[in-house]
Amino acid sequence: MSVEGKWRIAEMDLWDQEAIDLVGPAFIEFSGEGGQFRFIAVDGWMHCHHPNRNGRPYVEFTWDGNDECDPVSGRGWAKLQKDGSLSGRINIHHGDDSGFKAVPFEKDERPAPRSASRAKRRLR
Repeated sequence: MSVEGKWRIAEMDLWDQEAIDLVGPAFIEFSGEGGQFRFIAVDGWMHCHHPNRNGRPYVEFTWDGNDECDPVSGRGWAKLQKDGSLSGRINIHHGDDSGFKAVPFEKDERPAPRSASRAKRRLR
């Protein structure tokens, strides 16, 4: 099993589901050493490291992005649970720090893919 792929953020410690899905279904996606996420009005592009912890898939990441068009950055982690869900934390530097739980996306609710050129522009 792996953390690779797109996951639906199903709950967060600090916000209810309506807030989490403000601009569309909240998600976190891991793809090799990269990835992205979106919740509320926060978009982030991640740089990931995939160690194993206690024999379970685990990922640590740093990220940069925006919150309502203001630049933000932070760090986080996620680990695969025995039930097939992810649990983790997303920290916004000088801002909020929230735990989250994510489940695999259903095919009909996957978020639209982001343009690669936009992501590359943002990381410069």
